[in-house]
Amino acid sequence: MKLNARLVMIMLSLLIITMLTLFIMNQYTQNELVHEIQESSTEVSKAIQISVEDLTSDTETKSSRLKEYLKSARNKGINEINIISNEGEIINSTDPEKVGKRREIKKTETGLKASRAGKGAPNAPQHPYDLVVPVIVGDEQLGYVQINLLLDNIRDIQHENFIKRLVATCLIFMFGILLAIFLARRYTDPINRLVQGVKKVSAGDLSVTFPVESSDEIGELAESFNEMVDKLRERETLVKRLNEAEHLSKVGQLASGIAHEIRNPLNYISLAIDHLKSEFVALLPGQRDEMETLTDKIKEEVRRVNYMVLNFMNYGRPLKLRIAEFSYPELIRKALPLLQGKLAEQRIEVVTNLASDLPMMEADQELMRNCLFNFINNAAQAMPEGGEITLGAVYDAAGQFRLTFADRGQGIAAEDIEKIFQPYFTTKEAGIGLGLAITERIVREHGGSITVESSPGKGTTFTVILPVRKK
Repeated sequence: MKLNARLVMIMLSLLIITMLTLFIMNQYTQNELVHEIQESSTEVSKAIQISVEDLTSDTETKSSRLKEYLKSARNKGINEINIISNEGEIINSTDPEKVGKRREIKKTETGLKASRAGKGAPNAPQHPYDLVVPVIVGDEQLGYVQINLLLDNIRDIQHENFIKRLVATCLIFMFGILLAIFLARRYTDPINRLVQGVKKVSAGDLSVTFPVESSDEIGELAESFNEMVDKLRERETLVKRLNEAEHLSKVGQLASGIAHEIRNPLNYISLAIDHLKSEFVALLPGQRDEMETLTDKIKEEVRRVNYMVLNFMNYGRPLKLRIAEFSYPELIRKALPLLQGKLAEQRIEVVTNLASDLPMMEADQELMRNCLFNFINNAAQAMPEGGEITLGAVYDAAGQFRLTFADRGQGIAAEDIEKIFQPYFTTKEAGIGLGLAITERIVREHGGSITVESSPGKGTTFTVILPVRKK
């Protein structure tokens, strides 16, 4: 239901409740008034009956009879009863002092009229009423009956009914105000949260999402806000990719420029070291071991520099996948001997834990071998005192290759985990921080993903998920 429809429903509901309440109270008051008038009429009839009996009686009239009746009739509004003869003499009264006095009755005074004078009872109203009724037997009028009425009960009922209606109306409107405050807070709170979310988004936080809890205007606003944030995320991702592509282009240009300037001298240095090694070993046979150790270290440093240059070139060069079908266990078997010398020197052992039912992998074999080298070299650098590297692989139920690379090295600090795939980020003395960046790029180009779990001092596990390519 829309917001305007809800507000209309609320106003209609309050109107209906008010009308029903006032109608019920009015009906109750009318019934009470009718009942009160019926009782007052009954008492007036009794008073008239007693008065008629006194006028028509041949015996001496006793005022005590009216007094006794008045005791019970006061509660019903009868304040005073006078029996008056045709000559205007009060022959009997509930007030003994008035007996024998004269009270002229005009024909225009018969009926119910406001009393101008008369002795009232305690707490009598300011405006009592006189009811003058002529007593006629046959064709002869015997006199009049004057009844002083106090209509306090009826007035009190009317006043009480007014107070009740006023209180009921106030309560209903107070309920309406409280309901309006509740609805205002219910609708303004989401708007305030949405405003805070907009401020966060304007500050650059695109992780903000707003839950869609209704289908009204607030829900539509929240849905539009989420769509806007999604588009901003897509735009931010696109901008990052464009910046990365621009950066890679610049790096590629730089790499192509320095490749020939560095690799050719490195190759010459490597050949020269081999030549010097053979010459000096022949001339100084007693220093053979020392010369071999020295030249091997020089060649190792040349190889390391050459490897860094290759990484630099590969990162700046656009990837062109050459997809082929190959066996992952066979890839590991052929790659490990190339690293065996360095790993043995560091006292590092590589353990494989590969599932026996692995299918053939469809990927760029050369790039996957590069990833393997990067993971192993990274793990070796994390274990300067030696240790064990475990290579795992399974083919899960989702039809994906799950490759794991675990070491028992120093681990990665929690604040550095999000940075390890950034280019040129490294915490090690050796290296320029491109190995993992290149690896993440290769995996991403294959449509896969990398996750990392690490505990400082206990080791690190990289998990690569590669989907099976569909032909």
